[in-house]
Amino acid sequence: MSQLILLRHGQSVWNAENRFTGWVDIDLSEQGIKEAKFAGQKLKDFKIDKVFTSTLKRAIETAQIVLDIIGQNALPLTCSPALNERNYGDLQGLNKDEMRSKFGTEQVHIWRRSYDIRPPNGESLKDTCDRVLPYYQSTILPCLLKKETVLVAAHGNSLRGLIKELEHLSNLDVVSVEIPTGSPLVYEMDQQGRFLHKTML
Repeated sequence: MSQLILLRHGQSVWNAENRFTGWVDIDLSEQGIKEAKFAGQKLKDFKIDKVFTSTLKRAIETAQIVLDIIGQNALPLTCSPALNERNYGDLQGLNKDEMRSKFGTEQVHIWRRSYDIRPPNGESLKDTCDRVLPYYQSTILPCLLKKETVLVAAHGNSLRGLIKELEHLSNLDVVSVEIPTGSPLVYEMDQQGRFLHKTML
């Protein structure tokens, strides 16, 4: 049996400011650093074999903090843009409440929560899934099939893509999945790479 640990990065500076972040490379906030340390404490008893992150520093720093806490900071990180957050296009850097005032609550909700509608010059959740899932199949799943314990430190939408695949969620169901920052989600996997059960730490 193998374990897949999904971890959304700690709160970023723009999370705290209620801004669309997407592909902009924003640091963790002080609260985000605390959340990453708390996630590390929750993972103290895990022996991690492989770590995958996006190329964005808020995910990389979260993974590094966790590895420091659990005493495995010599473990290399495999960073891929396939695991990057959804690109919010023209919305990136803008305050979500201001955008609701400008475009209307319903339109902003559609941009944020629909499965296959893109914000202007950005990606839909479907687009994000379409780059995450091939990477999972080609790079992460083989580690799980070798019974390794894998940590993926990434983002709300890229992790939704993984959860959609693992739990066989519909396009409608996946948009309502909420992934809190800094809270490890552990999937126990069978020998065929199918998940048996999950635990939120």
